[in-house]
This record gives sequence, structure tokens and C-alpha cells, in this order.
Amino acid sequence: MKQILTITRKELSGYFGSPMALIFVGVFLTATLFTFFWVDTFFSRGIADVRPLFNWMPLLMIFLVATLTMRQWSEEQKSGTMEILLTLPVNSLNLVAGKFIGVMALVCVALGLTFFLPITVWLLGDLDWGPVIGGYLAAVLLTSAYAAIGLYVSARTDNQLVALIMTVIVGSVFYIIGSRGLTDFFGGNISDILRALGSGARFESIERGVIDLRDLAYYLSLTGIFIALNVLELERGRWSTGDNTLLIRVRHSLIVTMVVVNLVLLNVWLYPLRGIRVDLTEGNEYSLSDATRDILSAAREPLLIRGYFSEKTHPMLAPLVPRIRDMLREYEVASDGNVIVEIVDPMQDPDKEAEANQTYGIRPTPLQAADRYGASVVNAYFDILIRYGDQHMVLNFQELIEVEGNRAGQVDVRFRNLEYDLTRSIKKVIYGFQSVESLLASLDESARLTLYVTPNTLPDGLSGAIDAVRTVAGDLESISPGKFEFELVDVESNKDPQYRQKLYDQYGLQGIPVSFFSPDVYYLYMIVQVGDEAELLYPSGDFSEASVRTALEASLKRSSTGFLKVIGIWTPPDVTQQAGFGQQMPSLKQYNMVSQVLSENYTVRNLGLTEGFVPADIDLLVIIAPQDMSDVEIYAVDQYFMRGGPVVISAGNFVMLPDPYTGGLGLKAVNNGLNDMLASYGVNISKTLILDPQNEAFPVPVMREIAGVQIREIQAIDYPFFVDVRSDGMNGESPILSSLPALTLNWASPIDVGELSDTKHDVTVLLQSSLESWTSSDTNIQPNKDEYPEFGFPIGADRKQHTIAVSVVGEFTSYYADKQSPLEKIDDNTGEVINPDAVGVLESSAPDSRLVVISSAEFLNDTVLELSASLSGERYLNSLQFAQNVADWSVEDQDLLSIRSGGMSARPLAPLSERQQVIWETTNYVMAFLGLLWLSIAWRARQKKEVPMQLLDLRDKG
Repeated sequence: MKQILTITRKELSGYFGSPMALIFVGVFLTATLFTFFWVDTFFSRGIADVRPLFNWMPLLMIFLVATLTMRQWSEEQKSGTMEILLTLPVNSLNLVAGKFIGVMALVCVALGLTFFLPITVWLLGDLDWGPVIGGYLAAVLLTSAYAAIGLYVSARTDNQLVALIMTVIVGSVFYIIGSRGLTDFFGGNISDILRALGSGARFESIERGVIDLRDLAYYLSLTGIFIALNVLELERGRWSTGDNTLLIRVRHSLIVTMVVVNLVLLNVWLYPLRGIRVDLTEGNEYSLSDATRDILSAAREPLLIRGYFSEKTHPMLAPLVPRIRDMLREYEVASDGNVIVEIVDPMQDPDKEAEANQTYGIRPTPLQAADRYGASVVNAYFDILIRYGDQHMVLNFQELIEVEGNRAGQVDVRFRNLEYDLTRSIKKVIYGFQSVESLLASLDESARLTLYVTPNTLPDGLSGAIDAVRTVAGDLESISPGKFEFELVDVESNKDPQYRQKLYDQYGLQGIPVSFFSPDVYYLYMIVQVGDEAELLYPSGDFSEASVRTALEASLKRSSTGFLKVIGIWTPPDVTQQAGFGQQMPSLKQYNMVSQVLSENYTVRNLGLTEGFVPADIDLLVIIAPQDMSDVEIYAVDQYFMRGGPVVISAGNFVMLPDPYTGGLGLKAVNNGLNDMLASYGVNISKTLILDPQNEAFPVPVMREIAGVQIREIQAIDYPFFVDVRSDGMNGESPILSSLPALTLNWASPIDVGELSDTKHDVTVLLQSSLESWTSSDTNIQPNKDEYPEFGFPIGADRKQHTIAVSVVGEFTSYYADKQSPLEKIDDNTGEVINPDAVGVLESSAPDSRLVVISSAEFLNDTVLELSASLSGERYLNSLQFAQNVADWSVEDQDLLSIRSGGMSARPLAPLSERQQVIWETTNYVMAFLGLLWLSIAWRARQKKEVPMQLLDLRDKG
């Protein structure tokens, strides 16, 4: 060990005794800081991470390490000191190790001087230190491999320039092997092998904060292989080429060959092992959460997860397939064998493809891709099937990924939150599972399926529909005799001239034109009847077995009790309005997006509440934009809440409506809403609107005159009524908001919960406007830039932060505690109660009742979400995710909430002015170079105190 340290000190003295160390570290720091602040535009990204620090590291290290190692052995050979080294009583391994450690020490010094960057990010935002540690570890491992390569190449020549060029070439080959361009060119299994061999691909794996044993073994093996080859090269120089040394040379060659082969075989053996790793990220973003493991433990039958992936797919999707395989492998391991994972290529297996198409409705997706021959369309599979019992879900790539443009004019494709998307689907199929036999057995009366069809006039595209329905119905009849019946009715064979009219009167069935110009019509209708209830089914798609089975089983489940939690949603009626000239105008009261998002994890049911009660199977009641509600409907909400049911209310004092004369938007005050009921609970919503200088843009038509011609165009302007809530306005401790980067509330009003500041209620302020916001009672929402050029509206004097969303847990008193039930009716003649079941009011709720109030009636409106999508891309998804989080919290579904909260969301950076950005950037440059200068001076001062060391001193060390 003393010999190794002596050689290391000699190398470091050579570096710091000359401008070499200053030049190397100076160039490294300059390149690193420049790419961090300018190429990757750290401040413009606005994200608190150090990914830009390591983005260019694999390429940068190739050139910098090559300049360090090119002289290590080449200079020794050229100056004639190599012979002296080889005759010293120091074995070749110690010589190589000493020079290797010297190179690594200087590189580690350079990396250490960049540590001011993570500290800066930590001071400006919520930095996750896991990827920082992973990034530095990856940089050290990568450098060790490049250093070993450089030392070996330097030992092969006495020309430093040749050593430099060859080291760059060899290092570049290892980097290019795993690059996206090469792997996309080959695709399939070959691309997986190339990524496993590439140094850059392995670097990205560790850089994200996941230390995988396979990646560690790769870099250490690569380092060990080239160090062994370097030792062999030195040993060859020690001995002559005569017959007397043949055995020695053969022995050394065999030893090195065995080392190389064993290291290669070690990596081959470790390649399939995907679960041996450590996740350093905060919240274990890349590992299965405890919530996922709990959901998997609920499975009592085998759960099948099958990935359908084409070998030839889109180049942007191909790198995601190995990550899916790794993740599915973790699901398999965590389930103790209860999860069966299969990866198939339907293009190579016709039977699997036929099953995917017919049974599960999975079909290839046409993807446009560009290759060396030009643009082309690839029909590829990228789907995940999750099946449990009679339940299954299919996840398409569009449901798994998100696409984001980068500054290079290209796009980055990555997973949204792979674990959440998989686990929510698994939970839905497990909790929604009910065998068909038990489903039919639970029905009070037998189910009857009737297919009304005209076989002779069916279009060619529906020729297989009759067989598909017969097959599905036959399966159900065979497993549940006496509980399911099937009948096929040929409408053409019935000679009754009034028969078709009877079908129309009874079920609304009428002939469908075969084509636009054809006089022929056809019938193809499925009617399911259970008792007196009949339902017309509309199988989606092309009447395949999969679509018929799904529609039929869904209808039967609606006639029985399911297992998924049920969310009831009340929204105002969507009724068209009369415009100023008698034309029909949309009501702008559509809320389909939020219903669709909630239906991913729950059974969603639209409610009317006109009968004065909420169905008993409703697990959560969501009221959106309450207005024009009758006393009976308000009573239904109140009494459901008193029974302990959680309630989410999105209610402001103003709602959106179309302007019948201008065609624009306007606001009107809410009549007969829930504000009085909420006020009785202690939640008061002000009758004013919040305006915030921190807001989301709004599209406004603007007229411009060009060459005397008026041109109407749409411009995005600051709109203070669209309050943009950032991290400083969110309660970071609430699980509802832990994964949201930002959120927009439209036409919100202040909330006052001062009356609830007691020990009986746990009040959490979820969202607040910025400190510069103000309020106004004016309902004119059209901006006037001429009179108010800054925001388009007058700025109020009461500029402060306002609460706009709260959650409350506790005991509440009924709004009808001192009132008569609206359902109670008394006969005027007899004085008897007509509806005795409705008499009586629950006057208090359970002590742990849950209430969430958001003071915006329109932030979940389809029109508002579409406006946001047109200007801000995918920002509108934050509103829908907020609705999902609120639902999970309200029904105490902590599993999905914790998984979604643990997702890989961007951590925002504190906003800085241009002057502050320059100060921080300059500070990093100054600190890094001051550290370098101090280190160089300190090393030279230390060297002056020591006796100069000569190579021959190694003889004494030996």
C-alpha cells in the first residue's frame, strides 16, 4: 500500500507542480458551469434539481480524462524512465494502481469543486439529495472506467497524441453503443443489449438516484478489465521474448484472460437480476410503495399482467420497454408469486395477437416515425393487460407517458407515474372483481338477453357480430344455468306489419341505414332485461367478443352490488339558453372531464337528488357548481353529510354563463346554492371575487389593422380572475397537494373559517392566493386594457393572501336542526303524515365527518379546462389531479393517494429576478475557482516542506 501511495503522490506532485492541474480542473469547471447555467438554462427551467450538472458528464469526461491519462505511460516510455520503473521491486499492479488513484484523485477534486451547485439549488428550492448522490457516484464510476481505458491505451504507445486520440475513440465507442440513435436504429432485443453495454445508458440509471447492482458491476468490471490489460502490458515489458520466459508470459496472459472472462460472465449472470438495488430518492420514487404491496396482498387469485410490445416500435417508445419490464418484475417479486408477468410480441405470435384483438380489444397503433430512409408509419403494440378473474383493464401508451418539448426543438418522452398507473388499474380489477357465476346468482330474477337483428342486411363490417353475441351468451348460459337466457330475434321474419313500430314504441329501436345512398336498413340491438327493467346496450367498437362481453357484464353489474367505491356527482342541468335573436346557446354546464378522471378509480354515478336523499351505496358525494337547487336537494346533501358521508363542494358565489349578445363570457350571482348551508357549518364564502397578479393567461379576441384591413386574432393576456396557486400558496403537509406543482382556480372567492377554530374541528387551509391579490364585487369580467393597462382591471387596496380551499374534519350541526324536513308532508284534512318515512332530521354528524370546500364553481368546467389546454398545454391536468386527490382523501383511500403523492413531480425553484440570477451564477464561478486556487497553493506549500521524491526512492519503499 505504501508503494501505491508513493506513486500516487508522485503523480499528484506532477499535476500540481505544473499548470496541468489548473488547466484540467479549470476547463472542467468552466465547461460544467457553462452547460449548467447556459446550455441547459437552469434558471429558465425553474426546477430544483441538478440534472443539468450531469447531463453532459459522459461526453465531457471522455475528453478530459483522455488528456490526463495520455501522458501516464507514454511519457515514461519516451523519457526512458519506464525501464527504471519496471526494474524496481514494485509489482506491476501497484504501479498501475498508483497512477490510477492519482488520476481519480484529481478528478474527484474537480467534482468536489462543483458541489457549490447542489448547495445553491438546495438554498433556492426543495432539493432531493438522492439524485445528487447518485449523480456524483455515477460520475466517479464513469471516470474510473475511462481512466482505466486511458491508462491501458497510454501503455500501448510512446506518443501522447496517439494515446489521446485512441482513448477518445475507445471511450466514445462505449458511449455511442448505448446512445439513443444507435439503439433506435436496431430496436428490439438488440437495443436492450446495446443499452446494457453502453456507458452513457448505465450512467443515466445511477444518475436518477437508483444504485443498481448491475450498474455497479458494469463499471467496476470495465475498470477491472482494462486495469488487468494494463498490468499484462507492463508485465510483457519486464520480460524478454525468448523461450526462457515463455511460461511466465503464458501464465500472466492466462491469469489476465481468466480475470477478464470472469468479469464478463459476472455481468452476464447479473443481467436478469433486476431487483437488487437501492433507491436513494426522497420517497423512494423508483421503488414500489407500501401501498402497492398492500393492494397486491389483497389478491386471492392469480393476477396476470401481460405486456404487449412490438419489437419494431417507435424509437421514442423503445427505451421505455426495459423500464416497464423492470417495474413488472418488482410487482412479481412483491406479490410472492401471485402476480404472473408475461411479455409478448403479438407480431411474432399469431395466437396471442388473435386473443388480444378478439378478447381484450387490443390492436396495433399506427405510429409515425422517421428513420434513415425518411418518414414511415409503424403499426406497433405498446399495451399492458391487467386481468384478475373476470375483470381486466388495458393501458395504452397514451395513458402511461407524457411528452414534453425541450430546448433543442425535440421532444422528451417519459412515464407520467408508472407505479400509480399500474397500481390504480390493479386495484380497480381486484376490487371490481366478481365472478360471473356469483354475479348472476346475486340477481333476484334471471337475466334475459335478446338480440334483435336482420341477418340479411347487416353491413360487411358487422358480419361477425351475431357469432360474437352467441359465443358470449353461450358462455354465460353454460356457467349459470337458469339464471341467464338468450334469444335471437330475426326482425325480418316477423310478418306483423306493426312489429317494427312496437319495437320503436317499447325500446326505441329503429332501422339503421346500411349506407348513405342505400334504401336498405338493418337492426342490430342488444336488450338486457332483469325483471321489469330493460336496458339497451351499445357495445363499443366493432361488436367483437370483447366489446360484447364488456357491455353485457357491465349491465349485469349495474343490476347487482359491486365492490368498487361509488362516487355520486351532482352538477347543474345542461340546458341550452336563448340568445338575443332567438338562437340556441350552450349552457356551458358540462363537467365530463372530471367524471371521466374519477371513473378511473371509482364507480361514478350522476345524481339528481330530487327525491330528497342520496342513495345508500354512495361512498362520496361531490357537488359541483351548486345553483338553483330546491330545498329538497339541499336537504339530501345535508342529511347525507349528517349520516357521516364525506362531501366535496366546489361552490363559489358566481358562475359562468354565455353572453347572448356578444357571444363572450359573463358571470352571474348564484341563486339557491349551498352557501347558506355551508355558513351554518362555519364555512363562509364571501360574495366577492379574487384578483391575483399571479395568474393564468386567458385568450381574448383582439382586432388589429394591417394595411387598412381589420384582422381579428386571439391573444393570451394576464387575467387576474384565474388565480395561479403555486407552492407558496399550497399546504405542503396535506397529502391532497403533495404532488401538485401548481393549480388554477377560476373566479374564486375568499373563504372564512374563523368560526371553526375550536378543538372539535381539524381545519386545514389547502389553497391560498398570493400576497398581492385583492378582491372586487364587480362582476364585469371583460378586461379594459385602455383604462387599466397593467391587468385590465382596477387594483384594490386590500392586497393580501386569501383562503380559497379548505378541508375540515369534525362534528357538524345540521342546517335543518331547527327546521321542518322538506320531505315531511301533512294531509290538510286528516292532519296525518303522508310520508312518515321522511319525518325526522338528523341534527348532528359523526365526529369524524369530512368536508372539502373549494370556492370556485367553474375550475372543473369542461369549457374552462379546454381554454387552459389551448394555452397552457397539460396544465389543466393539475385541476383534474387535484380532484382525484380530494376524492382519495375524502374516502380515506390512502393507498392511491400516497402512490400519486410519491410520484416524480417537479420541485419548483424559488422565483428570482435577472439580477439575482446573475449574482448566484457569478457566486458559483467565483467559489469554484477560489477553491481551485486555494487547493493548488496549499499543495505547493506542502511540497516545499517535504524532501523532493525521486523514482529511485521506491527502491527503499520496496
